[in-house]
Parts: sequence; C-alpha cells; structure tokens
Amino acid sequence: MAKTENKKYPLEKIRNIGIIAHIDAGKTTTTERVLFYTGKSHKIGEVHEGEAQMDWMDQERERGITIQSAATTCFWNNHRINIIDTPGHVDFTAEVERSLRVLDGGVVLFDGSAGVEPQSETVWRQAEKYNVPLLCFVNKLDKIGGDFLMSLDSIRDRLSTEAYPVQLPIGKEGDFKAVIDLIERKAYTFTGKLGSEINEIPIPEDMKAQVEEHRANLVEKLAESSDEMIEKFLNGEEIPNEELVKALREMTIKTQIYPVFAGAALANVGVQKLLDGVVAYLPSPKDVGEIVAHRQFSEDEVTLSSEEDGPFVALAFKLQTDPYVGRLTYFRVYSGSADAGSYVLNSTQDKKERLGRIILMHANKREEIEQIHAGEIGAAVGLEVQTGDTLCDPDEPIVLDSITFAEPVIGLVVEPKTKADRDKLGKALKKFLDEDPTLKIKSDAETSQTILYGMGELHLEIIVDRLKREFGVEVVTGKPQVAYRETIKRKVEQENKYVRQSGGRGQYGHVVIEMEPREPGEGYEFEDQIKGGAIPKEFIPGVEKGIKEAMESGVVAGYPVVDVKVNLVDGSFHEVDSSEMAFKIAASEAFKKAQRKANPHLLEPIMDVEVITPDEFMGDVIGNLSGKRGKIEGTEKRGQATVVKAEVPLAEMFGYATVLRGMTQGRASFTMEPSHYAEVPSNVADEISAGEAK
Repeated sequence: MAKTENKKYPLEKIRNIGIIAHIDAGKTTTTERVLFYTGKSHKIGEVHEGEAQMDWMDQERERGITIQSAATTCFWNNHRINIIDTPGHVDFTAEVERSLRVLDGGVVLFDGSAGVEPQSETVWRQAEKYNVPLLCFVNKLDKIGGDFLMSLDSIRDRLSTEAYPVQLPIGKEGDFKAVIDLIERKAYTFTGKLGSEINEIPIPEDMKAQVEEHRANLVEKLAESSDEMIEKFLNGEEIPNEELVKALREMTIKTQIYPVFAGAALANVGVQKLLDGVVAYLPSPKDVGEIVAHRQFSEDEVTLSSEEDGPFVALAFKLQTDPYVGRLTYFRVYSGSADAGSYVLNSTQDKKERLGRIILMHANKREEIEQIHAGEIGAAVGLEVQTGDTLCDPDEPIVLDSITFAEPVIGLVVEPKTKADRDKLGKALKKFLDEDPTLKIKSDAETSQTILYGMGELHLEIIVDRLKREFGVEVVTGKPQVAYRETIKRKVEQENKYVRQSGGRGQYGHVVIEMEPREPGEGYEFEDQIKGGAIPKEFIPGVEKGIKEAMESGVVAGYPVVDVKVNLVDGSFHEVDSSEMAFKIAASEAFKKAQRKANPHLLEPIMDVEVITPDEFMGDVIGNLSGKRGKIEGTEKRGQATVVKAEVPLAEMFGYATVLRGMTQGRASFTMEPSHYAEVPSNVADEISAGEAK
C-alpha cells in the first residue's frame, strides 16, 4: 500500500459529521449519493441490491442494514468532509454513541412518510447529550405517503420546537422532483446522470405565498441572533441573504435552531443541496470551542483548542479487526498532529504506543498517510488500546473524558461444536469484546457454559454469524436469556470474621460493613469509614475487591448486584495473620450475609415497545401486550396506521415478531429498545430462582 500525502485543509474547511437515523430512513443510500456527487465513487451502490460501499460486511449486505459504523472522507466545494454512516438498529446503539462522541455535527434523516420514529428519537437524545449541532433531512419524499409538513410537525412535537425548514419540496410522492431554497427564494431540479445536473427553475405561482410565510418565520427566528438584526427585522428592513446565512450558521452551531432540508436520496433529489448545507451551517473543529480534559493522575483541568501547534491529543473511539491489516483503532485528533512511526502515550492505561501506520478509511478500503492533524479522523494499525482511551504526547500527559455505554440486556449460551472450535472460540470472543463495549461474556463455573450478553437478539445473531464466517468457529446456541440484576430494599449492618489456623501462619480478617440501597441506576459505591486504624490502609483494597467479587453473583438467583452502597465501618486485624486475601474473603462473606438480610429482590429489563398497526388490529395488539405484563402508555395516529406505545418486560418479548405477524396478517411492525430495570413480581421471581437452582 503506497503512502499518500494527506493534503492539508485549513481547520475551518473541515467537517466531521455523522449520518444518523431510525433503521430504514435511508442513511446508507444518502451516503452513497454523497460519495458519487463528491467524486469519491463513479458508481452508486444500492442497499437493496446489496452493493452499497458503506455496508461492506456480508451480514449488512444480506440484511440491507448497517451494523458497523463506517468512516469515509470526501471533498465538496473545497471542503474536506469526514463522514461516519452509523447503524439505525437499536441493537447497535453503541456504534452511534461512540460516533457522536467524536463528531462535530450530524445529519439526522427521517423517512418522509413516517416522520419521527422511535430510533430517531433515541439518536436525537444521544446527540443532545454530546451537544452535537444537527441538520434534518426529510428523505423519501417520493414515496407514497411522503409528506414534508407532516414530518416537520412530528420533529417539532417530539424532538425540538426549534426545527425550521430552509427548503420546501415541489410536488408530492411520485411528482416530487424539485426543492425551493427559502433563503435564496430559488427553486432547483436535479436532472442528467443520477441527478448530477442542478437547474434553477421558477417557483410555482401556487407556492409563492407558502414560501413567503415559511421564509418570514425563519427570518424572525434568525433575527434573534443579534441586536442589529432584531432592529432591522422590527423596522421591516430586508435583511441581506449573506447575513441570514451567517446567523443560521451561528445559531445551528449553538443548537438554537435545527435547519430542515427536503429530498429523496434514492430518486437523486436534494442531496447536493444537503451537502451545501453541511458546509454552510455545520461547525468546523474550530467552531466547536475548547475541549476540557484532565492532567493524567489528577483532577486538574486542561482546555485544548483545535490547533496544530498544540500538544497531540486524540481519542480512540472504535476498534475493528480488519482481515488484511489486523487490529485497527479509529481515533479523532483534537489537538496537535502526529507522524506515522512516532511514539504516543496511552494516558488512560499509562503505556507508550508506536503509531506505526496511519490510515484514512473509506468504508473498508484503506489509504496510508504520513501525518494526521487536529480535526481529522484516522485509523492506526496494531495499537493495544481500548475504546475510549486517550492517546497523547508523552511529554504532555492529558486524559479526555471516556465514552459510557449501555449495559447489555440479553444473554445467549454459546457452546463450541468440537474441541478445535473450543480453542478458537476464546480468541474470537476476545476480539469481539475489544471491538464492542456493549458485549459481555460470563463463564458459568458450575456448568462450564459461556454466556454471551448483548443489546438484543439481532446483535447476538450477528456475533454468532461472524464467529462462523470470520473465524471458522461453529457454535451451538441455547435459548436467549434475560440479563436480570439483583438489588436490596433496606439498610443493614453485618459483621464477619474470617479465621483459619492450620499450623504455621494463619489467616485473620474481621470487617463490619453497612449496606444500603441506592436509587435505580445510581450503581455501586464503596466508602471507607474506618477510624483510628482499626483496619490498616494496606488491607482496605482487599475489602473492596471482596465486595466487588461478591456483587458479581447475588444470593437470589446468582445475578449481578446493582445500586447498593457499602460502608466499611469497623473491624480488627492480627499483627501476623492478617493479609489482603483474608480481608477479601471476610468482606465477600459479609456482603453475602448482608444481602440475605436486606430484603433482596430481582430486577428485570423493561423495554419501550412501539407497535405500528392498521386500526382493525389495534384491540388485539393492546390485549396481547397487556397479557405480556405490559403497561400501555398510549396510542396515536400516524398516517393511516395507529401507534401503540407500551413498556413490556424483555422476558415476555422473545419471538414477538412471529406472534405479531400472525395476529395482524403480517401488516404490523414493531420496534423496541431498553428503557430501565424494574422489580420482578414475586411469583415470576420464584420461577426464575427455581430455574437457576435447577
């Protein structure tokens, strides 16, 4: 692979964007159009034909969905655009989470016939969490039921009242062929080879009033950006287009407005104008402002600006096993620059790494470069890092905030078919665990089974499929299992002594702990309240280790314990016989005894379920969900269908797709995503405990 010089673009000419949306809104199709119009590819790969370049995994091509977020770089109007095409399926939410963490802006796609769908809401909230400025693209307006104003209303109702159209479509459904730019008051059609020729046309007479109405609303909003503009607006002066564009950019970057574009990627309408919008309104790395980090091993804050002459700081946000070059680490450079072959410090793990080869990725094709600069996204070969680690200049050890991921909710027993498969299985799973932070593995010592935990049935199905294709490992799988948790209801105190005397040196550990419940989702906390050296400092880590070990398997049914606080309040030690190990065992036993006394109970994952069904089946759907211990949250009309929203325990939702198809003649569809954990009713908990005991 020949090295190419990485042509340098000034920071203000770089855009790092993600394309995010609900499954099937057309993300990959839109990205394929972008690559074609920017000259990155000479042929458009279609998702429905299994040819999309950004969906390069076999599993993606077969299912027509995106699983891995794919990165690419393209160029438009003398700007460099780094794009990450993310998955829309809720099972792969980690891919969206980590992408949003390193992006400066995003384009949210909506299916013009459906408006806001459940996963569009999820990705929008994820973007809000990282304060990412967004453009909206109402796609598929050529589809039957495609309705721009309905979609706009649903964005305003469910996501943000600050969504304002900057375009209007001309024509509906099959007649949709052109868009009107509200700021310029100009209309455009897209003709020629795959819509690559853009022609200006007059605005239809019957739309002029509508254009002026929407433009006036937009101008009124933009006038809020400065006192001078408010004055001009109140005096009825015409504000020049350049000032409106400048104000729209400033307000978009501050997330005070979300510009809404119209188009149909598959019909080649509007994608170039969306690209113009990315360049015009989304931030460059310079616009994002300063990034707050910490000095290594301290709480001292450091502010970094996206400058090349600053110290090198980058965040590793994704790991991937590439069949040709081995382990790839995707990273975003926030400050400074680095050369291929130079040494960097992994400040999270405090070890030095060599940046042997730096690569620009185009989906799964690679282009090797000599140097990478602030504001850019690249990949390095062979680094031993984890997702969320910081890479920095060894002379300036700085740590960036890491990335947090949701906990997996569903498990699957995987057993190797043969002895040869057993040896390969461990290595393959290790690679998957490195790549995917929402994947967890638990080995059951009693049954010697391996249980794989993930975000949903599809997530685990893909992993099993990849085991076979990429690593040649054949596995037998059990029934999907729910990732239950255990917690407690009341505060207790517990004393425990661990004493062993067997000739020579003995073992002595004595602890008194208090255990109390915490609010749902608050997690675990340990507090050392020892006074006067009752337990020497060197034994305290042993106590915490023992408690953490005991929490991995609770007393109700052997599931992990969550949302508890443990205070170490007293204890004693022996001058000769005490050791860290003795205190670890004493604390572990104390925890188990305390949990039994503290009214322990099981928690189960509850899912947010949305079923879209024709009206005539609504009663059946609601009755069936209620029978699954579901809590109906409400119904609403969406186009010709009714949406039923409910909260249902995950344990009741296995095989629901088949049940729903049978109940509605195959005409209903559903989506579900993890919501929260809730207490399992006692009769169900007894069954689960009995099952685990067996």
